[in-house]
Amino acid sequence: MHFTRHSSYETAEVPVITRGEGAYIYDSHDRRYLDGLSGLFVVQAGHGRKELAEAAAKQAEKLAFFPIWSYAHPGAIDLAERVAGYAPGDLNRVFFTTGGGEAVESAWKLAKNFFKLTGKAGKHKVISRAIAYHGTPHGALSITGLPGLKAPFEPLVPSTFRVPNTNLYRAPEQFQGGPEGPSAADEEAFGLWAADRIAEAIEFEGPETVAAIFLEPVQNAGGCFPPPPGYFQRVREICDEYDVLLVSDEVICAFGRLGHMFGADRYGYQPDIITCAKGLTSGYSPLGAMIATDRLFEPFKSSGETFLHGYTFGGHPVSTAVAMANLDIFEREGLNQNVLDNEGAFRATLEKLLDLPLVGDVRGDGYFFGIEMVKDKATKETFNDAEAERLLRGFLSKALFEAGIYCRADDRGDPVVQLAPPLICDQTHFDEMEQALRGVLKEAENHL
Repeated sequence: MHFTRHSSYETAEVPVITRGEGAYIYDSHDRRYLDGLSGLFVVQAGHGRKELAEAAAKQAEKLAFFPIWSYAHPGAIDLAERVAGYAPGDLNRVFFTTGGGEAVESAWKLAKNFFKLTGKAGKHKVISRAIAYHGTPHGALSITGLPGLKAPFEPLVPSTFRVPNTNLYRAPEQFQGGPEGPSAADEEAFGLWAADRIAEAIEFEGPETVAAIFLEPVQNAGGCFPPPPGYFQRVREICDEYDVLLVSDEVICAFGRLGHMFGADRYGYQPDIITCAKGLTSGYSPLGAMIATDRLFEPFKSSGETFLHGYTFGGHPVSTAVAMANLDIFEREGLNQNVLDNEGAFRATLEKLLDLPLVGDVRGDGYFFGIEMVKDKATKETFNDAEAERLLRGFLSKALFEAGIYCRADDRGDPVVQLAPPLICDQTHFDEMEQALRGVLKEAENHL
């Protein structure tokens, strides 16, 4: 099993999920759970969508597989056109993968290849943020900013460097404001400070060596860090000044998670590359993509060069058919608008938990929120490793599942519970999540 402590097989029954319906999943004992994480930030349209299964079956009967290595098939052509139409600006070149990690790998390889073809072969380094997760392949893992996740596999691909993330709750003291917390001016100042650390890193490494910066619209690992006002606009200025590519890693944030097809649209910035996956098919078939601007394609077109990169199952006919049907659901049912209409209510419902001694912060946007737990709300003191282990793995993960909610208790940064429900959810689901969380977090105080 993936990301699983294998010793757990000896001591506990492994949950077996057998079916899903709407916002709910069911286990092998036919117990029902609210899917508070959309599987893994994936099942945007909800479980049990018959038309997505039918789209897969219909395509498999007609053409189950063909590669897109110097060939094409209608599904890949139509989906590429549709995705490019949703993407901001001139992000018109769609390179299909089977998942997010592959999309990140593809983006770094394209960045290096592009600069070699344009006479800047020294530009190969990548900058990313502390605690950020960008995937498990060696290149993507090198970009990841989680030392504990990387250590077992070192040495990794060299030439990646870290800058501060946008966790306002843990921002330097000068941005924390008074007793009421940070003001809008404090938030903006923090965003500009964090963005300027990118310029500082580029200068330190040498602009002639830096190819790209990889940033999520809302950073996942650490518990949902939205960008402060002005942050991405300043990052765009920095990238333009130093001729560095801005890669928007939207494996989680694209396709409605933030109420838009792409998170870059929500926060008003123009990337050079977008990486995406997960919600593109709502998980009914594996598919990812790297979307690049026309500018990055031009050197290959004009020189006759080959981008020597690809995947057997990239742009798989069944997956592209499912993606087209999934995007039909988005448009027909207004899933993005449902998120925008209800995100305020989702936030307000989760913020009710701030009355609990254990809850220090509730943050996020769209249908993508993190709840940070602390030992002391007044000082924001966090838990040491042993305490976090006891809280998260010793109690919370199992207790939340037993309370009827599937979500993530994560300690890759400070301890958080993450919630990212299917985009079909409404107030009844928010209330169900809040009530389950309240009961479990109250009980958790007895396990510290």
